[in-house]
Amino acid sequence: MIPYALFPPGFLHSSFEWNDMSRNTFLNALTGKPLRASLAPCVLFAMPLHAAESDGALALPSTAITSAAENAGQPDLRTPTTTGSRLNLTPLETPASVTSIGSDQIQKRNNATVQEAVTRSPGITFIGTPGNGGTALSARGFTGHSSTMQLYDGNRLYVGAGTVTFPVDTWSVDRIDILRGPASVLYGEGATGAVVNVVPKKPFEGEIRNRIRLGYGSDDRRQAALDSGGSLTDTLSYRLNLNRQASNGWVDRGDAESLAVSAALRWEPTENLSFTLSHDYGDQEPQQYFGTPLVDGHYREHLRDNNYNVADATVHYNDQSTRLVSDWTINDNLSASNQLYFLKTQRRWRNAETYTWQPGDLVERSDFISIKHTQEQIGDRQTFTLKHSLFGLDSRTVVGADYNSIRFTRKHDFGNTYSDVVPLGGSGGGEYVSNDPYRSREGNKARQFSLFAENRTALTEQLSLITGARRDQVHLDRNDLLNDSRSDRSLTGNNWRAGLVFAVTDNLSLYGQYATSTEGVSNLLTLSAAQQVWDLSTAKQTELGIKQQFLDGNGEWTLAAYHIVKKKLLSTDPLNPTLQQQIGQQSSDGIEATLELRLPYEVQLSANASWVRAEYDEFEGNGNDYKGNRPFDVPRRSANLWLSKDFAERFSAGAGARYVDSRYADNANTVNVPSYTVVDANFDWHLQPDLTLGLQLNNLFDRQYATTTSNNGQQWYLGEPRSFFVTADYSF
Repeated sequence: MIPYALFPPGFLHSSFEWNDMSRNTFLNALTGKPLRASLAPCVLFAMPLHAAESDGALALPSTAITSAAENAGQPDLRTPTTTGSRLNLTPLETPASVTSIGSDQIQKRNNATVQEAVTRSPGITFIGTPGNGGTALSARGFTGHSSTMQLYDGNRLYVGAGTVTFPVDTWSVDRIDILRGPASVLYGEGATGAVVNVVPKKPFEGEIRNRIRLGYGSDDRRQAALDSGGSLTDTLSYRLNLNRQASNGWVDRGDAESLAVSAALRWEPTENLSFTLSHDYGDQEPQQYFGTPLVDGHYREHLRDNNYNVADATVHYNDQSTRLVSDWTINDNLSASNQLYFLKTQRRWRNAETYTWQPGDLVERSDFISIKHTQEQIGDRQTFTLKHSLFGLDSRTVVGADYNSIRFTRKHDFGNTYSDVVPLGGSGGGEYVSNDPYRSREGNKARQFSLFAENRTALTEQLSLITGARRDQVHLDRNDLLNDSRSDRSLTGNNWRAGLVFAVTDNLSLYGQYATSTEGVSNLLTLSAAQQVWDLSTAKQTELGIKQQFLDGNGEWTLAAYHIVKKKLLSTDPLNPTLQQQIGQQSSDGIEATLELRLPYEVQLSANASWVRAEYDEFEGNGNDYKGNRPFDVPRRSANLWLSKDFAERFSAGAGARYVDSRYADNANTVNVPSYTVVDANFDWHLQPDLTLGLQLNNLFDRQYATTTSNNGQQWYLGEPRSFFVTADYSF
C-alpha cells in the first residue's frame, strides 16, 4: 500500500496537469508508426533463443535494495558504463575520463541533490541559481547548461531558456556517471565541458524488499521516503520510489517542499528479451532565494539570513518522464536496444531577482520578472551492437539513430520596468508589481535527427582502437506570438572521436584521445531570430591519461591531462563595436587526478583534485577586450576528500572536505569571489540488521561562502549554513 500522507495536498489535482494534448501525443507515440517501426526488430527476433552470455549482449543490471549496513557494490574502474561509450566498456577500456558515483557513496556523503553528488567528482563545481533550475555546473573551464549536458537514464534533457529542473533529488538514483570533456560524438551538440548521466534505480528479480526512511533536521527539514522492489511473477518485476521533503529554509521566508515519484515495471518474456516501462514525476518548490547584495562592493556576514525577494514570490518546477525500453539479444554476436521516451516540464517564476545596495543602507530591487515555461519532448533511440571480425581482428561496433521533437512555449513580462527600495537590514517583502502584461510571447519547435556509430577494435592483445562518429541535423522554428512573426534555421553538426588504449597489465591502462564537440551560441531551443543566423560553435580536445587498480583491487588511481579549444564564440567586431561576429575563441588546459583506497581497519579514502587554466584567446564585448581573461565562474583549482571508517559491525562514520578556488564574477576579471572549503560529516548506528539511525552534519564549521553570483558580481548566492539531519532507515 502506498502511504498517501507522502503526497502533498492537491497533488492529484495539481495546477500542473498532463493536459489532453500531452496525453494524446504520448499515446499516439506509443501506438503509432514510429514505435511499431522501432519495435519491429524486437518482434521479428523475439524467439526463445538460449544464447550464451557474451560481451556483446546488452544486459540490464540487477539492483538490490540494501540497508545502510550492507555494501551495495560501488562502481570502480572495472564496472562497465554506457555513458563514456555505448560499447559498454569499463573505464579501464575507455579513452576518456569517466567517473561513476554509486548510491551508497551518495548516501554516505550527505548528497541530497544530484549536483551535490556530482561536485564530489574531480573538476566540476556548482553554479546553480533558481533561474537555471538550481542545476548548472562548471566543468573543464566551460560553464552552464550550454556546455555541461545532463542526461536522465541516457536521455538528453534539452535545455529550454538555460534551465534544467530534473531530477528532483537522489533518493531514486542508482548511480551517476560523469564523462568529462567533449562528448558530442555520443550525445549531440552542447557537451564540451562534461556529460552527467543520472541512472535511476531499476527493477530486480527476487524477493520483494522494502526500505522506509524518516528524517528530521535543522530548519524544520522533514523527509518521508519509500524504496520498494522485487519480482511479482517469474517474468515480471518492479521498482517504486517515493520521496517527500519539506523545509522552512535557511533564509527568511525560505519555505521549500518537493515530491519525487519513480516507478518502473519490467517484463522478461524470454531470457533474450525484456521490456521496461518507467515513469518519473517530480514536483518542487525550492526556497525563493535570489542572492545577497554586496554593500559597497563587500560581503556583510550579518545579511546572511536576509531574503530580499517579494513576499508573494513563486518558484515552482514540475517534471514528468515516461520511457519504454526494449532490450533483446538476437544471437551470441548481435544485440539491440530501443528507448522511446516522453518528457514534459512546466516551470513558474514570479520574483524580484536583482538587488543593488544604495547609500543609506538601502537596497534597490529590480528585475521584477514573471515567467512560465511549458516544454514537451518526444524521442526515440535505436541501437544495434555487433561483435565481429575486422581484418581478422576482434571488433565490436554500435550503430544507431535517434530522433527528438521538442516544443517550448514561454510567457513572461520582460518589459516590466518597476523597481522599489527596501531597507538593507530588513528582509524584503511586499508584493510583486508589474507594468508589463504577462502573456504568451514565443512558441518554439525543434526537430533533431542523428546517425551515430562507434567501434572498438583490438589491434593487439594489449592495444585497442576506439573510434566514433556522429552527424546531427536540427531544424528550429521560432514563432513570435506577440508580433506574429516566424523564423527558422537548419543546423548540422559533425563530430568524431578517436582514441587508443594500451593495457600495460590487466590493471593498468594508458590512453590518448582526440574528440570534437559543437554548441549553439545559446540554447538551441530558445535562440532568438537574431541568434539563428549564427553557426554552431566548435570545440576540440586532446587528452592523455593513465588508470590503474592496485592492492588486489583495494585501490585505484587515475591521472588525466587535456587541452580544449572552442572556436566561433560570438564576439564584438573590433572594427565595428556595433556588430557581432563569430570570431571569439576560448582555450582550456588542465590536469585531474583521483584516488580511491580501501585501507586496513575498515578505513576508506576517496580523494581527487583538479587544476585548470581557462582563458579567452580572442573575445571582445561591450567595447572591452577580454583576451587573456579567465571566464567567470571558473575556479583554477578544486579538490575533494572523504574519509570513512566502520567500527565493529554496528557503527560507521565519515567526514570530508570540498575545496573550490576563487573565481571571477565577470569577464573583465574585476570582481573576485573568494575560495571556500566546506566540511561535512556523518555517523550511522546499525541498531539491528534492518534498522539504522543516521546523523548528517553539513558545513560543520559554518563557513560563509558564495557558490555563484549575478548583477555583475554585486549579488552573491550563498551556500547553506551549518545544519544537521537525523534519519531512521528500516528495511523489510
